[in-house]
Amino acid sequence: MRSSLIIVSFFILGSLLGYFGVVPTSFLEGDISFYALGALMFCVGVSLGSDPETLKSFKKINPRLLLLPLLTIVGTLVGAAIVGMLLPGRSVVDSMAVGSGLGYYSLSSIFITEFKGAELGTIALLSNISREILALQLAPVFVKYFGKLAPISAGGATTMDTTLPIIMKFSGKEYMVLSVFHGFLTDLSVPFLVTIFCSI
Repeated sequence: MRSSLIIVSFFILGSLLGYFGVVPTSFLEGDISFYALGALMFCVGVSLGSDPETLKSFKKINPRLLLLPLLTIVGTLVGAAIVGMLLPGRSVVDSMAVGSGLGYYSLSSIFITEFKGAELGTIALLSNISREILALQLAPVFVKYFGKLAPISAGGATTMDTTLPIIMKFSGKEYMVLSVFHGFLTDLSVPFLVTIFCSI
C-alpha cells in the first residue's frame, strides 16, 4: 500500500507543480513523459528477461486467461452503459465513449474532445485518470477480496506500464506477462472503441 501512496503522491505533486506554473512550459512541451515511460518499460523488460521462471510461467497460463482483455472491455462497457442510464444529461453512448478509454486518458480524452467537445473530453480525462489511480491505490484490496486477476482487469490499458509494478507486487511476478498482454490488447482497442462510440 505504501508504494501505491508514493505513486499517487507523485501524481498529485506533478499536478500542483503544473497548476502553479513551477515547471517551465518548455519542459512540458518536450517528450519527457515518453522517455520516462520508455525507461519504465526498459526496466520491466530487464526484470522479465532476467527471470527465466517468469518466461516459463507464460507457457503455464491457462489459455482461458487470454480472454481477460475481452472480459475487461465488455465489463467496462456494460458498467459504463449502466452509469449512463443513471446519470441525467448524458446519453448512454456518451458514457460508453468515456468508458471505452479503459484508463488510457491521454488518447481517449483527445479523441472525445475532438468528436464530442471539451466538456465530455474533460470528463473522460478525469474518469480515466481516476481508474488508474484507483487501480494503483486499491490493488491489495482487489487481490484480497476478488483474486489476483482483479487488479489487472481494474487497470485496463495501464497494465503494461504504469500499474504493472503494483500488479507484480500484489498479484505476483507470474502475472507479469499476462498483465502486459492484457494492457497491450486493451490499449490497442481504445482508439477503435472511442471512435465508434463518438461516431454514433
